[in-house]
Amino acid sequence: MTRYAVFLRGVNVGGITIKSKDLRETFESLAVSDVKILLASGNVVCSSDLSAVELKSRSEQALRQRFGYEAWVVVLDAETLGDVISNCPFPADDPGTHTYITLFSDPAVLAELVRFARSIDEPVRPLGTLAAAWQAPKGSTLTSPLNAFTNRTRFKSATTTRNLRTLQKVSAALQA
Repeated sequence: MTRYAVFLRGVNVGGITIKSKDLRETFESLAVSDVKILLASGNVVCSSDLSAVELKSRSEQALRQRFGYEAWVVVLDAETLGDVISNCPFPADDPGTHTYITLFSDPAVLAELVRFARSIDEPVRPLGTLAAAWQAPKGSTLTSPLNAFTNRTRFKSATTTRNLRTLQKVSAALQA
């Protein structure tokens, strides 16, 4: 069995509201066990014999059927998530900035984000082929050029972004 983190895109924002109880039930109907829902923002940890690709496909299908929205997820195993966190060069807690990790299910989209960030002199650090770290001054996340870039419609199927502290909590839950 592999321990996975499943990160839903766009849950509990923009009119898509899913209660933790309903999300848990949806995942418990899949070929997974040890389901935990974290932080009411679309973070699921579970164990499964499925591959990450299979779990992504089944999760998206189940979410679409149950909740009637265009569901997209990024799935990382516990080791990969740990590597992403440990390789992040930015602090989790800084008085002036928030550190974000954008997770990718398509490495080509990650490469595009890095090119864009460099073209506007935004500090972004690829963390392997599935994640990139970046920062935004506190109070300006929603107006950040990188936030706007990752929210483009064409990237919705391949990205989701979390605060570094959220990823640390999800990683801790995978280890529990």
